[in-house]
Amino acid sequence: AGSIGSELVRQLVGFAPKKVVVLDVNETALFHLQEELKEFSMISCVLMNVLNEGGLEGLFAQEGFDYVFHAAAFKHVSVVEDNPIQGVQNNALGTYRVAQKAIEHKVPKFVLVSTDKAVNPTNVMGASKRFCELMVAWMGGRHLETDFITTRFGNVLGSNGSVIPIFRKQIEAGGPVTLTHPDITRYFMTITEASQLVIQSGAMAEKCEVYVLDMGESIKIKGLVERMI
Repeated sequence: AGSIGSELVRQLVGFAPKKVVVLDVNETALFHLQEELKEFSMISCVLMNVLNEGGLEGLFAQEGFDYVFHAAAFKHVSVVEDNPIQGVQNNALGTYRVAQKAIEHKVPKFVLVSTDKAVNPTNVMGASKRFCELMVAWMGGRHLETDFITTRFGNVLGSNGSVIPIFRKQIEAGGPVTLTHPDITRYFMTITEASQLVIQSGAMAEKCEVYVLDMGESIKIKGLVERMI
């Protein structure tokens, strides 16, 4: 029920699936998504933490999934930097728990939503996501009945982990706008674009592939802030 996960659900219902199970530990986000999409009877919302191995076992045994889109992660760099144990537990161990259930229940495809911060990571969040990428590739190489696919992209405009809402609030408050460094550049795309490409890579990809999404040209954050101001 996060920014990427909820948009994945909105797009997936357009393909008339038999059932879409939405799992999240955030009760409020789950409630709002449920209310928004209540016209779609095939949606089932489950309040659960991805670290709950027993709960996951019951869910996978009951549902018999064809696809798993794993978008559950702590993504705010500064928060994970201050809480590294919780960040690694949620991102790495949580991914392992879900991936293991996909293997045990012979789910045909598991799609991991990753980040460009996993490339030569310089922070705990990026390192935890890189660990996830390597882990699912290793698991996919050992268990041939499940295809493990990773999609990696940069900043998604308006997503929960995006800097844009932070800059907007700082500007509305009259400043100052904070930058980590004046020369930092980032790639950006919309939530809709990112989710479409996650679904497309899930349909196209075969075992252990990593898809790096074409996000166009990188943008200098300082210039972006100046244009927003």
